[in-house]
Amino acid sequence: QGLFLAIFTGQSYAAVELLPAEDSVAFYGTGAMIALAFLVAGLVASIFHLGRPERAWRAASQWRTSWLSREVIALPTVMGLVFGYGMMHYLDWDTVLFTSTTGARLQLTLVVGALGAIATFALFLCTGMISAAIQFLQEWASPLTVINYLLLGTLSGFTLATAFASSTAPDLVQFFGVWTTLIASAALITRGASLIRNARIKVKSSIQTAIGIRHSQIRQKSMGFMGGSVNTRDFFHHRTRRFMKSIQWIFLVLVFPLPLIFLWSGIERHDTTLLLIAFGIQYLGLLAERWFFFAQANHPQNLYYQTI
Repeated sequence: QGLFLAIFTGQSYAAVELLPAEDSVAFYGTGAMIALAFLVAGLVASIFHLGRPERAWRAASQWRTSWLSREVIALPTVMGLVFGYGMMHYLDWDTVLFTSTTGARLQLTLVVGALGAIATFALFLCTGMISAAIQFLQEWASPLTVINYLLLGTLSGFTLATAFASSTAPDLVQFFGVWTTLIASAALITRGASLIRNARIKVKSSIQTAIGIRHSQIRQKSMGFMGGSVNTRDFFHHRTRRFMKSIQWIFLVLVFPLPLIFLWSGIERHDTTLLLIAFGIQYLGLLAERWFFFAQANHPQNLYYQTI
């Protein structure tokens, strides 16, 4: 998603003559297809974690009330528009619809790209709201959840776009590098804000609310099972506080300062390898960030299934 936004941003600047226009096939078309490949990979990953993948299409049936259903609709919409945008560049179906007196051009691919960008933002919103809408998970129930999905997803796309431009559109490398730095700065602020917020959360649930008994003296002596179950395995990370703190600092370093060091070093040296390393480091950091995001959620059901 982020890569497509970066490619479209580059074309938008070129349309108003703020940047040089790049090769339609090598940059815009190929870049869109790389973005599509990431979207397809995400779709495949989301299908194969289902118990009955052949029934995945039913997930879209509750679109009136479910953010997950809306995401299921938004994802193929984005994929279709990104594919159309890329193929129009490959086949040179890029009619100029309007030219202003200043020389700015409205091209057909810009219209399709704009629709794709709107759909991409809608997809970010749907994905973020799947978590943010769960009110009893206090760590997730915040507008920062949606904002972080948007900024972190866009950040990785612009980082990859910088590396991609170094071999296909050298004139845009500095441009994407600046945008990557700006987005990284914003994402660091909002992700840091969510960490501070979550550290100060006053937990609303207790053993009393978990079992529905209002008594000041309640002692839990078992987890409710003689053996493990999905309740005891899938809703808690089973890691120490020190491990969680380590993962937090690891992803903060891997997502923000370290990639930017490699990024600007690659830009200064005109080294595509360093730019790809920057993207690889950041990608690993984002994997750690997603794990931490899910692991940090304090599921109230754990109060009932804990072992004392």
